[in-house]
Amino acid sequence: MESRGVTTGPYRATKLWNEVTTCFRAGMPLRKHRQHFKKHGNCFTACEAVDWLYELLRSNSNFGPEVTRQQTVQLLRKFLKNHVIEDVKGRWGSENLDDNSQLFRFPTTSPLKSVPRHRPELRKSSLENISKEKESIFKLRHLSRRTPKKHVYQEITENVKIETGDENKENPVEEREISQEDVEEMWRHIILMHLQTILGTPSLEEVLDPAQVIPQYITYNMANTSKHGVVVLQNKADDLPHWVLSAMKCLANWPRSNDLSQPTYVGFERDVFRTIADYFLDLPEPLLTFEYYELFVNILGLLQPHLERIAVDALQICCLLLPPPNRRKLQLLMRMISRMSQNVDMPKLHDVVGTRSLMIQTFSRCVLRCAEEVDLDELLAARLVSFLMDHHQEVLQVPSHLQAAVEKHLDDLRKGHITCPGDELIAALPTYSYCKQISTQEFDEQKVSTSQVAIAELLENIIKDKSLPLKEKKKKLKQFQKEYPAIYQKRFPTTESEAALFGDKPTIKQPMLILRKPKFRSLRH
Repeated sequence: MESRGVTTGPYRATKLWNEVTTCFRAGMPLRKHRQHFKKHGNCFTACEAVDWLYELLRSNSNFGPEVTRQQTVQLLRKFLKNHVIEDVKGRWGSENLDDNSQLFRFPTTSPLKSVPRHRPELRKSSLENISKEKESIFKLRHLSRRTPKKHVYQEITENVKIETGDENKENPVEEREISQEDVEEMWRHIILMHLQTILGTPSLEEVLDPAQVIPQYITYNMANTSKHGVVVLQNKADDLPHWVLSAMKCLANWPRSNDLSQPTYVGFERDVFRTIADYFLDLPEPLLTFEYYELFVNILGLLQPHLERIAVDALQICCLLLPPPNRRKLQLLMRMISRMSQNVDMPKLHDVVGTRSLMIQTFSRCVLRCAEEVDLDELLAARLVSFLMDHHQEVLQVPSHLQAAVEKHLDDLRKGHITCPGDELIAALPTYSYCKQISTQEFDEQKVSTSQVAIAELLENIIKDKSLPLKEKKKKLKQFQKEYPAIYQKRFPTTESEAALFGDKPTIKQPMLILRKPKFRSLRH
């Protein structure tokens, strides 16, 4: 089931809850079951519910294919707690649910949650902060557009000329002095305008308060970075503790850690991982902060394969809004868990759960959650963390076009082409045009072909890695041949081509000498 088109706006998590519960009640098969010598009609087992809901969530673009069966069980427990379902005796709330043959049914009451029409606290703050510039920031006529449901965006970059009147050309205005307030307001205006363009929404009013856009954070995050693009903090008290940084470096570079003094007992890497996890789990608020929860949740519906570029651009802008210590922690955490999940030499950190799934399950709550617990927090956060792991380098890099757009606007403001930062002028920002959406079959074919190319590149990297010992290289190639025999066969169609890689000559057994049997003459003549 694809998303039914939950619109952007506040309380999106509640709207998604209503969508999932409605689809679950409408589609979950009901039949007769026998339990304890008694028949029960129009019901289902917990195991059947887990199977059906598991596939529902994996096919929904808001949650993705990385939803685990255990997360599905947790959601069903929330269904039971909120009286979306009940057991066959009518009990709910305090009852438990496991992945077994226990029987449940749907109650007659509606499971839908009410969605408030407005967010008074944001609306009041918004009116106080931008009463004079509301039309120029939130109601930009040339940027207002609704996102079509059956179309996708394709990014193109173009420079739009700023139109000025003939009077300005003939009678140029003297340059005005730019104040710090002008600079800050220009940054706020450009960020809001660009984010509104990317999301294709007529208004950001109910998901982002302009007061939450702090120019000082944005400019610091863009200007103070290391050669790897990671934020550098001037106040070291706001940074990660030294022992946490050492532990993260140890796992990110495993097993090629530079610190040779570290112990190497069995299970050492698990203890290091638990130390890091405990630190992040004990943080008072998530790295994306409580105040930006609605903003990031609204981007989750862009996290589809055909909208990947849009999602990256939107997250790139939103992550610039974070306080510098939060952005630095997010950058270092994403780098670590991404490297760990791709490291084939990393020992198993869990007896059952794979490394990538373990990273997502462990740190999702540390990245995104609501101040007031929301029923779908776990699934929504897991979807976002999964996307960030795959695209963190793009998402957390500094977008140079924003700096150029601000400088262009400030130059126009200085020359008198515009009178205030909120004037409706289009900056040199990326714009988006429409293209037709490809079919599911075409997307699957492209996905397979792209994956095969990436796997073939991995094989070539192993072959060309001169630093890899010969014995280790043969071991990895043997493992690759076992996992991807077709791609390996295409690269090495014959044994001679494989032997040529290592400079070996194919061993050919010499034919045995054929001895003629002696002819025995008969003794009888």
